[in-house]
Amino acid sequence: MNADSFPEPDRDKPYSKEGFALIGASYAVHDEIGGGLHEEVYQESFERELTLRRIPFIARQELAIFYKGYELKKRYIPDLYVFENIVVELKAVTALTSEHEAQLLNYMRLARKPVGYLINFGPIDKTEWKRFVLSEFLTAHPR
Repeated sequence: MNADSFPEPDRDKPYSKEGFALIGASYAVHDEIGGGLHEEVYQESFERELTLRRIPFIARQELAIFYKGYELKKRYIPDLYVFENIVVELKAVTALTSEHEAQLLNYMRLARKPVGYLINFGPIDKTEWKRFVLSEFLTAHPR
């Protein structure tokens, strides 16, 4: 990824500085190993890059799901929580779809986190990413 396509932090957007660092780490992974590998390879490489950059994260923490106060046996497992309040879902697919977006939005809603990033390492020539904000959770996590 070249410097011209790198996103600039925006102070009016929640967690934009953290998002800038996060996307920078994803570009570094793609620059190092390229696109088209398995998602698990990117998960491990991205975790390593976050560690090297001292970006705090928790990998694959289960989310409990409740129905009418009853805790269900089924769990959702987002790929990463970064900077405590950002949910990250990694993909290694040809192109992101609305189903991928829905998956991330569900994780954000269930975890009550205001910001999410969907990062796709699948394309050979670039990293594809999308940022989502659930404003109803911004008051719980002011930024």
